[in-house]
Amino acid sequence: MPLRIQAREVRIRGISKMIFQSLDDKKECVGAYANGQLYYDNFPKDLLKTWAFSPYFYNKDVEYAQIYCKGKSLHEVCPADLMESYESVSKKMKAFIKSFSTSKISLEENCFFDLVPKRFLMEFCEIKNKISQSVFEEYSKPLNHDFMVKINQMTFDISCQYFKLDKSFLNSRLAESRVLNFRNKINSYMRVNYNLFGTVTGRLTTHRDSFPILTLDKGFRGVVGSSKGILVELDFNAAELRTLLGLSGVAQPQEDLHMWNVKNIYNNSITREEAKEKIFSWLYNPKSIDIEAERCYNRQDLVNKYYYESCVGTPMGRVIETDKRRALNYLVQSTSSDIFLNSAYEVWKMLQNRNSEIRFLVHDSVLLDVSNEDRHLLSDIVDKFSKTPLGTYKVGVSIGNNYGEMRKIK
Repeated sequence: MPLRIQAREVRIRGISKMIFQSLDDKKECVGAYANGQLYYDNFPKDLLKTWAFSPYFYNKDVEYAQIYCKGKSLHEVCPADLMESYESVSKKMKAFIKSFSTSKISLEENCFFDLVPKRFLMEFCEIKNKISQSVFEEYSKPLNHDFMVKINQMTFDISCQYFKLDKSFLNSRLAESRVLNFRNKINSYMRVNYNLFGTVTGRLTTHRDSFPILTLDKGFRGVVGSSKGILVELDFNAAELRTLLGLSGVAQPQEDLHMWNVKNIYNNSITREEAKEKIFSWLYNPKSIDIEAERCYNRQDLVNKYYYESCVGTPMGRVIETDKRRALNYLVQSTSSDIFLNSAYEVWKMLQNRNSEIRFLVHDSVLLDVSNEDRHLLSDIVDKFSKTPLGTYKVGVSIGNNYGEMRKIK
C-alpha cells in the first residue's frame, strides 16, 4: 500500500506514531514533513517515528529508524522497489548541494528548506518516509534504542559548539612539514562532529568534516584553549579492567587498579608497570594463561555468560555479531565505551543552562570547558561522572589553560 494512503488511514483511525522527517538538522531551522504535508508550526502530536535524530523533536518519545538498523545508510536499507526513486532524488540532492557550494551559500547559516523548491522537499522526505517505514517493519527495536537517543542528544549538542583554535601555537614549528600540513587543514573556528555508528562496539568515531580530536597528535593539543575559564579533563582509571572486574562481580577498588592488581593478584611480586603489561597481554589474548588473573577476573565465565549463538549481548543492551575468539574483547570494549558515554551524559545534563560545557569526548575521558562561576561544581561533577552501572570508578582529574598543558590534580 502506498505510504500516502497509509498515512491518510493513520490520520483517520487516530493511530499514533506517524512517520515524519525533519526538514533540517539545525535547532533554529524548524520544519517537518508528514502525511504529504510540510509543517513549520502547529505540528501534529503524533510525529513519533523518523529516520534520524532531530534536535527540535529530541524531547519527545520519537523512535529512529537509523538506530533500528545500527547506523546503516538510507541507500543500504532502501528496498529494491524504491531504489530507482531513491537514487533519482539523491542525485538531485547532490546537485543542489554542489550548486550551494559553487555559489558560496553556507548551509550552516541558512535553512535547507529555504534554499530548495518545496516540490523537491516533499519528494525527498516522502522517499525517506518510505525507507523508514521499511526499516521499522523489518527490524526489531534495539534494546539500547533509548540509550542511543540520549547519546545522540549529547553529541549533537557538542557538535553545535564552535570553538576557537590558537593556530599561533604552531608558528614556531612550521618548518616541520607535518605541523604545517596540520595548520593548513584546520580553521580558526571548528567543531567536533561525532559518528555514533562508526564501530561495531559503539566507540565513537568522527565524521570527515570534524575536528580530528580522536586522532589528534599530542604535540598539537595546545591549539585547543579554554573560552570559558579553564579546561578540566576527567578520565576513568583503567576503564576496561574496571569493567572486566565489575562484570565479574568484584567491588570496585577506590585506588589505582594496577596497584590493586600488584597487591591482590600478584602478591607484590612485580612492579606496577609489569602488572599492567602482564594483565593486558592476558586480557586481549585468548591463548594467554595467567592463573592469578583468571581467579579474580573470571574471563571464561564472562564469555559463557554473555556470548550466545555467535553474538555478544552486553549489559548496556548492545548485540554484536562476532566469533568466540573476539567475544571477550567486544564485551569489555563495548561495555566500557557505553559506561563512559552514560557517565558523560550525566555530566552533560548537569551543565545544561550553565556557562560551562563539554568540549570533547575522547575514548574514556571527557574534556570540559569550565567557567569561573561553575568551578564550585567540580567535586559534584567528578562524583556524578564516577557513578556507573558497575560501581564507582576511580576518576583522574587534570586541569589546564590549554589541552596540551593539562596537569593531574588530586
